[in-house]
Amino acid sequence: MALFNDKSIHQITGMLAQKKISAVEIAQESIKQYTALEQKVQAWVCFNGDKLLSEAKAADARLSDGQPVRSLEAVPIGVKDIMNTIDFPTQMGSPIWKDFTPGNDARVVFSLKQEGGLVPGKTVTAEFAVHTLGKTLNPHDVTRTPGTSSSGSAVAVATAMVPAALATQTAGSIVRPASFCGIYGCKPSFGLIPRTGLLKTTDSLDTVGFMAYHYEDLKNLFEVFRVHGHNYPVSDTYLSDTSLQSAPSGRPWKIAFVRTRTWKNLPDQEAKSIEEWIARLSREKDIEIHEVELPAIMQKSHEVHATIYDKTLAYYFNEEFKKAELVSPIMNRLIAHGNKITVSEYQAALNTQEEMWRAMDGFLDGFDVMVSHATAGPAPLRDTEELPDPALMWTMTHLPVVHVPLFRSSDGLPFGMQITAKKYLDYKLLTFCDMLIQREIIPTHAQGVRL
Repeated sequence: MALFNDKSIHQITGMLAQKKISAVEIAQESIKQYTALEQKVQAWVCFNGDKLLSEAKAADARLSDGQPVRSLEAVPIGVKDIMNTIDFPTQMGSPIWKDFTPGNDARVVFSLKQEGGLVPGKTVTAEFAVHTLGKTLNPHDVTRTPGTSSSGSAVAVATAMVPAALATQTAGSIVRPASFCGIYGCKPSFGLIPRTGLLKTTDSLDTVGFMAYHYEDLKNLFEVFRVHGHNYPVSDTYLSDTSLQSAPSGRPWKIAFVRTRTWKNLPDQEAKSIEEWIARLSREKDIEIHEVELPAIMQKSHEVHATIYDKTLAYYFNEEFKKAELVSPIMNRLIAHGNKITVSEYQAALNTQEEMWRAMDGFLDGFDVMVSHATAGPAPLRDTEELPDPALMWTMTHLPVVHVPLFRSSDGLPFGMQITAKKYLDYKLLTFCDMLIQREIIPTHAQGVRL
């Protein structure tokens, strides 16, 4: 078994501290998995094993001098190719930007390096992180989609080339690839992870997050990447308030189970698997399950999202649209549609999005967390359109989400659940997941691939 299948980041850095493994040995594990599997799954735009080994040697030298082991020390982390990196091109899945080198690191990449993490390369993204599927293949079944925008990050983690990878979500681009590839994914509350040095597509939706093989690493990664301190007064007030972030005292957890308007897209067997898991959860004496309907305004979520998304794509990619022959048909179509949306229609959609935030904020006042299906079942065939699911609904309303790799379909393909909480109650969400891990209600790590 590969190192990253077997050990979490926390366990690996513990082994480093105890001198049971070296940074070079960690790098060699990443290179070994890359060499064995990359041609089969094509998760990377670029991967530099020599550079990774050189930086690992520097990390070993640093530790030999008695320096402390940081939280990501010598751990290779995948970086989605819409994030600036000083050492690698940032090409955003587009031939227009081939070989573009920004000359700086995105804030999240800087944070990664500050904690000792190493960047072995850039993971494949959809063109401009939108809809056109790249070269990456699903490691569970290469005829199926791996998800689009963050597909390379998901597959690099699922195949244990790296134990974690950075990703982004503007609709469902963390949750969907995580579900289709059977790994953990985390989309924190909107704005908690800085977007400096990243491709911008939609100002009120773009959210930075990450994927991991082991659940144990989610909280550590959140701590590394999120904003800290009183310069961020709203989020700091919430995140530092233990009374808000802790498990409920003197009463059961109140859990909202929502099927959402997209439940009808689930195949019967997959719907049954979810219902059985909900029933299992309801048997815990300190958990109350309430099957409830969302606020009525959420019925508009997919249509409102499309208005906001297409209009901002048309604005930010106006220059690329002039080179239509170098832009995919899907992207050209979205930009053309966005150009037809009036300013007043766009502003009305933004106002509706704000109403949705407020509606979900009030709705979640009555619950500790909310659970919903992640995708409309397992990954569809590569040339089949993905059916609507709830992922973009929680992106629209800025809620924190943990994707849990819970299920397999009758033909062995993974799909999962989303666990969600009120905006800025990210630690409470993780506290709930911690409890489920301890009780073996959710798995400790990703589902193994069949390559």
